[in-house]
Amino acid sequence: MNPRRSDFRPRALFICGSLNQTTQLQQVARELPGWDTRFTPYVTDAAGTIARRLGLIEWTIGGDKRRGWCLEHLRAHRLPIDLDGRDGRYDLVVTCSDLVLPERIRGNRLVVVQEGMTDPAGPLLRVVQRYPAVPRWVAGTAATGLSRAYDRFCVASDGYRALFARRGAPIERMTVTGIPNFDDCERYRRGEFALRGYALVCTSDLRENLRPDDREAFLRRAKSLAGDRRVVVKLHPNEHPGRATAEVRHIIPGAQVFTTGSAEEMVAHCDVLICQWSTLAFVGLALGKTVHSSYSAEELRSLLPVQNGCAARNIAAVCREVVGVEPPPVTTVDAWGLS
Repeated sequence: MNPRRSDFRPRALFICGSLNQTTQLQQVARELPGWDTRFTPYVTDAAGTIARRLGLIEWTIGGDKRRGWCLEHLRAHRLPIDLDGRDGRYDLVVTCSDLVLPERIRGNRLVVVQEGMTDPAGPLLRVVQRYPAVPRWVAGTAATGLSRAYDRFCVASDGYRALFARRGAPIERMTVTGIPNFDDCERYRRGEFALRGYALVCTSDLRENLRPDDREAFLRRAKSLAGDRRVVVKLHPNEHPGRATAEVRHIIPGAQVFTTGSAEEMVAHCDVLICQWSTLAFVGLALGKTVHSSYSAEELRSLLPVQNGCAARNIAAVCREVVGVEPPPVTTVDAWGLS
């Protein structure tokens, strides 16, 4: 690395998405004091913009609903916003996903940060791998890393580094940093969720993502696995709460249903966790819970994000390396507090 002059102040754009992705990138930006950092909801290409305006991608991070949630969070934390990165070129772009990369983004140095658990591989992933002209987003997050347009790809664990490499991502550009919201799962034990000793059922937004989901079968299985325990159900924030709640009431009449609240804290205080393709399975595994998910226990252990407690700092170090600047000699006061 050839360090730049000491008065160089890098400009960085953070492309956010879901609240999980947004808070992870916020933590990375916090570790870059002195940088000129700006934030935006997920940036799509021209076709994606048209699709969003027509309401065709509402189930994705490019849709108006999640875009609105992201902007609400950024404004609540008084973070500087450059909507869709329109202010010009940046020294670095940090994005939560490389499934869509408009040309104006590709012209910058780029760091991709893994969001969490990715979709399982399926037939559409093989199509994307074989035919590069097919948009990566059709395969969902299973195609993460396949743009190969980034300088560095920060991943959760050695297991994920190997998985992404098998799918076609360049292994030499991947760095195992951990991911900020899942690098210290022990902290969730300190949460304020009051209940104890229950079976936690976390539903998914597969249907909202236009994927098959036999909700009745899942809930009946969850009821069986819960046994005599109290059942707590946490709905995915992207679900239709009325429909999902009615389904739970029908299959598990006595269940307590939550549409808001920290799912991670709920995991920390449960006895048994039952989910599908959810990153929450990693939280349960890291905390020694009994976990039932669509992944096998062996797969989960191999992919578990490293519990280093310093993922945001590690990713920030990668950002400095890509731009070519040295870290500050002293720690400055944190002005990026999360609530």
